[in-house]
Amino acid sequence: MRHAHREMLICDLTQSYAPVGGGGVSTYLREKRRYILEQTGHRLIQIVPGPEDRVVESGRHIWVEVGAEQVRGSPNYRFILRTGAVREVLEHFRPDVIESLCPWVLPWTAINYRRAHPETALVAGYHTDFPNVHIHRVGEQLFGRRMADGLRSIGVAYAQKTYGAFDRLYALNDPVRDQLAQWGIGHVDVLSLGVDTDQFSPARRDPHFREKLGLAGHGPLLIYAGRIDNEKRAHRLVEMFRRLPPEMGAAMVMLGDGKLRDRLIRETRGLAVALPGFVDDRDALAVALASSDIYVSAMADETFGISVIEAQASGLPVVGVASGAMPARVPMGLGRLGPVDDAAAMADHVQALWRGDYRAMGAAARNHVVQRFSWNKTFAQLVNEVYPAAMMRALERRSAVYRWAEHRLPELVRSVG
Repeated sequence: MRHAHREMLICDLTQSYAPVGGGGVSTYLREKRRYILEQTGHRLIQIVPGPEDRVVESGRHIWVEVGAEQVRGSPNYRFILRTGAVREVLEHFRPDVIESLCPWVLPWTAINYRRAHPETALVAGYHTDFPNVHIHRVGEQLFGRRMADGLRSIGVAYAQKTYGAFDRLYALNDPVRDQLAQWGIGHVDVLSLGVDTDQFSPARRDPHFREKLGLAGHGPLLIYAGRIDNEKRAHRLVEMFRRLPPEMGAAMVMLGDGKLRDRLIRETRGLAVALPGFVDDRDALAVALASSDIYVSAMADETFGISVIEAQASGLPVVGVASGAMPARVPMGLGRLGPVDDAAAMADHVQALWRGDYRAMGAAARNHVVQRFSWNKTFAQLVNEVYPAAMMRALERRSAVYRWAEHRLPELVRSVG
């Protein structure tokens, strides 16, 4: 068995990657690659969906794209169904640890691979609370509450079966870990994500940013960065903005792409709202955040909220909703949280922050992030604590099989004889 302090081949496996418009998982993959290559001697293979099969080897990093069709309604994302192609990649490179970063299809590719290679340790990152976010929320919209509750029960059973087969699981906050425990999934660590506080900093502020966007007004510049879709409740931000008094002189920029973007562009004509699309340059995103005044988000189901801590690192207070991971990200004194889907309350909170000392609150938010969130800390915990725990469980699992075989095989041989 290899130990975490020795060189390993680590594998990331996910559907939740997009080269343009990607969210938290895409950021995680990029920052993990940096950490592994700069801070360790391990090798890293990252398997994601792409337009066609492609393998790029560069030193200790291997980038693999498996050809997959686009997801309907989410043109930046693709969904791998060719699990045989993924299995071929795993068989070729033989990773020591496989980390699954999404709940659909691919975890079972990893599980089936481990059955043939029991020395492999399996780790899962619970980045999306899919029984509640994807299954229950969508099911309630389509079929009503009662049917949605039943569908969520099926999703929970799937989670129990899937993650019960992994050697270790990590959640992104304590409430999610507690929820998993209620489902009978107990081998769970809590892993906080991080932010580059040098890149995301108030020092990146551009005093001409608003002018470059063509946004009029003398009041606060609100900013949101993320997918422009129903899951993120992006339309609630437009509803909120309409409730702000015109004399306030507010403007808003919504960075990102998604299936609601074209509709919201049409709906915000004549308003001081800009939807310029996804910003794939991290430095440009850092400038946009630092050049704004208040970060706004209506997302109710964040499991962590990387965009929130990036905004806080940039010196912004946050207006959001008291749900998901948001209360943990925005404690008292760093912003204001209100009920889910309450655009009026959100508008009131924006006005209250603007009338108060929002700059001091933004400075407190940055200090909060600098003291608590670091990508180096995130991946040091992953590599030095989570992976060894998974590898130890894998060893115990194999030892149990050997002990069973040692005691039972002679008896079975005699019975056959």
